[in-house]
Amino acid sequence: MARQNVAEQFVDILARAGVRRMYGVVGDSLNPVVDAVRRNAAIDWVHVRHEEVAAFAAGAEAQITGKLTACAGSCGPGNLHLINGLYDAHRSMAPVLALASHIPSSEIGLSYFQETHPERLFQECSHYSEMISNPQQMPRLLQTAIQHAIGQRGVSVVTLPGDVADQPAPEQTFESALVTSRPTIRPGDAEIDRLVEMIDEAGKVTLFCGAGTAGAHAEVMEFAGRVKSPVGHALRGKEWIQYDNPYDVGMSGLLGYGAAYEATHECELLILVGTDFPYNAFLPDDVKIAQIDVRPEVIGRRSRLDLAVWGDVRETLRCLIPRVREKTDRRFLDKMLKKHADALEGVVKAYTRKVDKHVPIHPEYVAAVLDELADDDAVFTVDTGMNNVWAARYISPNGRRRIIGSFSHGSMANAMPMAIGAQLTDRDRQVVSMSGDGGFTMLMGDFLTLVQQDLPVKIVLFNNSALGMVELEMLVAGLPSYGTTDVNPDFAEVARACGAFGVRVEKPKQLAGALKDAFRYKGPALVDVVTDPNALSIPPKIKAEMVTGFALSASKIVLDGGVGRMLQMARSNLRNMPRP
Repeated sequence: MARQNVAEQFVDILARAGVRRMYGVVGDSLNPVVDAVRRNAAIDWVHVRHEEVAAFAAGAEAQITGKLTACAGSCGPGNLHLINGLYDAHRSMAPVLALASHIPSSEIGLSYFQETHPERLFQECSHYSEMISNPQQMPRLLQTAIQHAIGQRGVSVVTLPGDVADQPAPEQTFESALVTSRPTIRPGDAEIDRLVEMIDEAGKVTLFCGAGTAGAHAEVMEFAGRVKSPVGHALRGKEWIQYDNPYDVGMSGLLGYGAAYEATHECELLILVGTDFPYNAFLPDDVKIAQIDVRPEVIGRRSRLDLAVWGDVRETLRCLIPRVREKTDRRFLDKMLKKHADALEGVVKAYTRKVDKHVPIHPEYVAAVLDELADDDAVFTVDTGMNNVWAARYISPNGRRRIIGSFSHGSMANAMPMAIGAQLTDRDRQVVSMSGDGGFTMLMGDFLTLVQQDLPVKIVLFNNSALGMVELEMLVAGLPSYGTTDVNPDFAEVARACGAFGVRVEKPKQLAGALKDAFRYKGPALVDVVTDPNALSIPPKIKAEMVTGFALSASKIVLDGGVGRMLQMARSNLRNMPRP
């Protein structure tokens, strides 16, 4: 039997680690690896049109499945294109193995054609970035990279010169076991004891939850009920904690709504639960704060802390629930629930004024109708910018839906590429890309990937012919908008020319029918909705220290109205309050 080369061994190890797809663009130095994938039945090569899309798609697949995924780029410009999607995956804690193929090893350091230094370039967006310069480094280096990506939840990058990939692999006398899942981490007894003491001493406790509450919904609800705590969330915590939540007081931060801000500032003890919420201006500085997180490196970097608790959220709450004294005073909780419902009532009244007759169409209306018509287990991928607002306020989580976007990295053009990775995990599951016209056109070439792969992704294009978030940044800075206008085609015609379903919507009464037709279509579909670029206004209560840089626009953004079905949930919570 012929001896394996390094590329074949590389692919075999990825398959053994659970990788089922490798996203990328073929070419020169990468060819030995792509050929090894071709001959390995366990892994599929997903040909995309741009390597940035490959990295976004791999990151999305990892977020949906929780398993290791892979992407690859050829030497120089090819792998350099991966970097933006890898930054996003790393900041989203998605386990991704990126292969950066390299120029011939004999030419490294001599300014060869297409030479870069990938092992240096990717250091900031990875837990591990090293080069295989000799076949004898295999398989240990790759196994180390895999275990960094899975164990630390993020990106590992392996740089591999094309000539080394084609060399015979070292003889293997054993196969090392691979780490393929993470353990749960329980805090130390001293931290549990102190946190119990702080909770029992506090009359008013608030929980503020992030993505680290994934898998801990039941524990958060039981704990909140025991200590009579309002529960607010960050954007990345929305899908995990907002549904079936009788303690919900909304979202804080740049796109916040409801009473989450008040609940975090008017309590006596704030517990940050699995969140690396980046906007410290929205956090209080005059209440006691404890933070629970499985990643010790993020604890305390956003706010002053009275107690740091290193542990998995679910395990930590399981330790706390039987030990804390059950509180009987609901006055603080009920006050925050009432504030939350009142806040939502005000914006809903504004939203309901002739919105179903307004032309151009209110984007809020598009998001609300989409939320009603989409499947109960749909995956929504969301473009950065104004679509973050629509998703945060209108897409209703239920424990089965997923809502993913570039929520930590903030890249444009992420939604459609993420939809590719999400759809490949399950072709029968509905995947909806909430795309802006700016983001969609930035990587529009990979709409052809949907057609070529016959992926039934549904793109709902919020088309206001502008970079809306940037215009608002300029507006609140006192600058005239400049360079923000897009001259767009009829995107429905573009979709049809590519071989997909396309429909253009210019009037509200056309919207529901167009979405239903797109959802029924068996292949990729695009709904081009012409939306009102002037759908936003400036709210009155924003502190100056909250508005720097990106926050300058986003924290001043509020819809003329609308929070979708969240008002219904808030009203239900009020009805369910125990009466004296």
